[in-house]
Amino acid sequence: MTSSAAETPTPATTAAPVADADILRYTAFTSDPDGGNPAGVVLDATRLDEQQMLAIAAEVGYSETAFVTAGDEQQRRFTLRYFSPLAEVAFCGHATVAASVALAERIGPGALLFDTPAGEIRVATETDDKGAVRATLTSVPTRSRAAQDAEVDATLSALGWARADLDPALPPHVAFGGNEHLVLAAGSRARLADLDYGFEALADVMNRYGWTTVHLVWRESDDRYHARDPFPVGGVVEDPATGAAAAAFGGYLRTLGLLPAAGVVAIRQGEDMGRPSDLRIEAQPGDARIRVTGHAVPIAGH
Repeated sequence: MTSSAAETPTPATTAAPVADADILRYTAFTSDPDGGNPAGVVLDATRLDEQQMLAIAAEVGYSETAFVTAGDEQQRRFTLRYFSPLAEVAFCGHATVAASVALAERIGPGALLFDTPAGEIRVATETDDKGAVRATLTSVPTRSRAAQDAEVDATLSALGWARADLDPALPPHVAFGGNEHLVLAAGSRARLADLDYGFEALADVMNRYGWTTVHLVWRESDDRYHARDPFPVGGVVEDPATGAAAAAFGGYLRTLGLLPAAGVVAIRQGEDMGRPSDLRIEAQPGDARIRVTGHAVPIAGH
């Protein structure tokens, strides 16, 4: 199955009507409404139950929709839940950035604190020199371990890749930054661009091992990578930008001692889908958390 575009899955629930929910649509990790990764945002989900939130996520059809289920604007602290069209997920970076920008546009830029199923997530929002809002989230503590041969072989089979397609300098790992992601490094930009995988086969492998995405990367330089993230377990072929995977990847680079001296890495994602996205990750000495920065803008017509 080609991964050139996201699929909209069939809704997985017949929950009660939710027509009164105010659903915003933003695209994250870009300043261009035609780029980035779209996310639904519901800033007032206090009256919605899980089935209704799942129904909204399925109706919206994006890889994730973020729901603010409780909050204190004075304290700037909110409870945030995330749903793909098929299931709830513990954490989603691009939906967090989208929700943060949407909130900052309404209550003003500054620090935000989100209580999520993955733990506390702090986000700093600020207005850049062009007047656009930029958000920097700080992940939960990251970790990374070498992937087992069985994990790698099953994934490569589903992708239609061979071990010879991988970069031996960047070994396969399972990395965590709120969710677990298998990190596989392609040996060439051409290999990364040619992604045509078995949707159900890869979903089965990911469900077996509990991964949220497979984070496919190619190293352009020590401080710049290209990435693609198949997301069949969420009901879509590919994510154009994946903040949670970027945080996990920062932990991966830290574990392997591959972070540049400044601790800052640029990630270009979504280019092969026609939705280019730019993510910036930053690690600080002695801190297992990773900072992930990007813009978000409303999608025209919503």
